Amino acid sequence: MLTELRIHNFAIIDKLDLRFGPGLIILTGETGAGKSIILDAVVMLIGGRADATLIRTDSDAAFVEGVFHLKGPEKETVHSILQREELMDDPNYVVLTREVRKEGRSVARVNGRTVNVSLLKELGALLVDIHGQAEHLSLLDARAHLGLLDRYAEVAQPLSDYRQTYHALLNLRRELNELRKAQADAERRVEMLTYQAEEIEVARLKPGEDEELRKERDRLANAESLAQNAQEALAVLDEGSPETPAATDLVGQASQALAALAKLDSAQNELANQAEVLLDTISDLIHSLRDYLEEIEFNPKRLDEVEERLDLIHSLTRKYGGSIPAVISYGTEARKQLETITTAAERIEELEMQEAKLLEKLAGQGSLLSEKRKTAAVEMGDSIETELDDLRMEAAKFGVDFQTKPDPNGAPVANGTRIAFDQNGFDKVEFLIAPNPGEGLKPLTKIASGGETSRLMLGLKNVLARADEVPSLIFDEIDQGIGGRVGMTVGQKLWNLSRMHQVFCVTHLPQLAAFGDEHYQVQKLIQGNRTLTRVERLDGEPRLLELSQMLGEVGEGTLRSAHELMQVARQMIKGK
Repeated sequence: MLTELRIHNFAIIDKLDLRFGPGLIILTGETGAGKSIILDAVVMLIGGRADATLIRTDSDAAFVEGVFHLKGPEKETVHSILQREELMDDPNYVVLTREVRKEGRSVARVNGRTVNVSLLKELGALLVDIHGQAEHLSLLDARAHLGLLDRYAEVAQPLSDYRQTYHALLNLRRELNELRKAQADAERRVEMLTYQAEEIEVARLKPGEDEELRKERDRLANAESLAQNAQEALAVLDEGSPETPAATDLVGQASQALAALAKLDSAQNELANQAEVLLDTISDLIHSLRDYLEEIEFNPKRLDEVEERLDLIHSLTRKYGGSIPAVISYGTEARKQLETITTAAERIEELEMQEAKLLEKLAGQGSLLSEKRKTAAVEMGDSIETELDDLRMEAAKFGVDFQTKPDPNGAPVANGTRIAFDQNGFDKVEFLIAPNPGEGLKPLTKIASGGETSRLMLGLKNVLARADEVPSLIFDEIDQGIGGRVGMTVGQKLWNLSRMHQVFCVTHLPQLAAFGDEHYQVQKLIQGNRTLTRVERLDGEPRLLELSQMLGEVGEGTLRSAHELMQVARQMIKGK
């Protein structure tokens, strides 16, 4: 509910800081005092048009701020929006702010952070209904009617059961669509996947094979040079020439000389050992070179085979991945897809059977939901007409229009027909009203504005009080065209409504004002050639004087009548 309202430099309001409690809050005052301006400020606060012409003369900007206490069924929905937008502060309160500047720019804030006006409007619609400003009436939004009817009909459990089946059906149909799509181009995909899988499998690739082949290719391509270099090394190491002894002979001679030296000087044993190790190393090197020469292959045919194999590997890695493991993985996945496609027909048949069963179940649950709604709609219509009768709209009629739409893929109902459905069931619902005899029922969104609309909204709100989740309701012009007698009835109904909602009412009727839990007087003052609006909470004697003034010129008679109005209002409230 709205607990604090601050308005600065808005039209003739220089500064207002108001605090409100729960219950029925009455605003009274002479015409032009600023009551409607306060409502205009609230309209702007919850996302309405921000007009720079409303800025007080000699001011740079107009400012409106509202603090809302979240404690009813609206709390969860508001929290979900705040969490979505990362605007959550105190979980029990939300602060909306709107500022319009002289150059025409408007700034909207939620909990102190700048937001789009659309978000302000989204939150405002959950927090306030202003009856008298048609664009802010939730009841004039046909999209809200089904939710209101469902809450009135108390169908939360059957609706939950229906939605569980609905979502299961959606998931099943999603899988079916994917399988059918796969089956539609199955022939083309089977041919392509088979070619890819077989091409990879026939290649019989092995991880690391390409590196080994490149090494072999280098050896085969350079066999002559490799052999020549190896033979030259062997000649130097082991064969020698008449002019130049072999390295093994020379090292052998050196080794023998050092061995003889060590016998004479044992301190040089290490030199002899090193020479012996060097001779052994050269022998091992010669042995390895001879083995290497035997391995060198002058084989042009094998070189061609290696080149062809490397070309194949390059082609496959270019098409299916940058490496041999990636190509192997691609081939494995192609085989899996082939298996999926070949078993799709069986799976489609299985899912189609499940779909038919779910549709039958959904049809039963949806039909039950529709029956409960239609039964509740009749009861709701009777209750609303009773309310309207009390409000001197005796001839007004109320109805609920139910519409369904045929759909070949819809839920099967009676006579073999199929109807469209969504997460809320089969029904498209709209509230209808006939305010005057002979006019016929028309959509609620088409009714005229003014006092009649406000009374109609009051009747609807009273019946839908528990179903309606908007916590704060504002009624303007509700007393147009009604007298004091009906004013008492309207006051009682507003008071009843305020037990489940915070209700604001702007009125000129003292009979209605007498029911208020809080009473505020709006006054227009002239100070220093400037017009100002002041709002004062009235209790006790000041309130009695205001009611007396609303009845006529203040005197003994009007004061007595005002006192009697207060007493009658208290008795009517106690009678409830």
